[in-house]
Amino acid sequence: IFSEYMRPPIRLAAIAQKRPIFIFTHDSIGLGEDGTTHQPIEQLIALRTMPNLTVIRPADANETAQAWRVAVERTTGPVVLILSRQKLPNLDQAKLGSARQVERGAYILSEAEGGAPELILIATGSEVDLALKTQAVLATQNIRARVVSMPSWELFEEQTPQYRAEVLPPTVRRRLSIEMGSTVGWLKYTTEDGSALGIDVFGESAPAEALFKVYGFTVENAVARAKALLK
Repeated sequence: IFSEYMRPPIRLAAIAQKRPIFIFTHDSIGLGEDGTTHQPIEQLIALRTMPNLTVIRPADANETAQAWRVAVERTTGPVVLILSRQKLPNLDQAKLGSARQVERGAYILSEAEGGAPELILIATGSEVDLALKTQAVLATQNIRARVVSMPSWELFEEQTPQYRAEVLPPTVRRRLSIEMGSTVGWLKYTTEDGSALGIDVFGESAPAEALFKVYGFTVENAVARAKALLK
């Protein structure tokens, strides 16, 4: 939320194509009891709409390390790192896609088992773990889902059309994005045959786990939303 106060210098850095790295934490309604005034809803999309600015929201320690590397190497303007307050599990690099692919903005983190994916789960930050758990439940119901980690829209848009099509095949239009923030802008990636699990109202004051349940950031709800796309 404090990116609001920093917006003028961030914007000036973007205009001048300077290279500061801005680090923001407390990235979601996971703030819990801090309530409406401190829980970011529209801040992510506001930052993403700023020209020359690269926004990266990593999912774990491995993606964060790679995000820092990308930020240091980035020469076209400022970079904003969006980090979580919650304790997040480290994604198993031996079984999942390499975090080094953060530099591509989005990558296949976990492929569907048993054939081509029927749908794609796209997540950022702390919600990537939720997407993986959703994929696992769907697999027990014989539904093939691919999980894509998308830490940076800007980096993804810089990739070749071929690579973007590998990650998000045009033939697989049933897609569910999962991000604790405004759903504005997600239609580009979910398509009209997909859906966005997000938050388009201000947060409330309650323990984080209670808020996640109220706003639908549970495995049960994500599974239901994903299955609804296949009907």
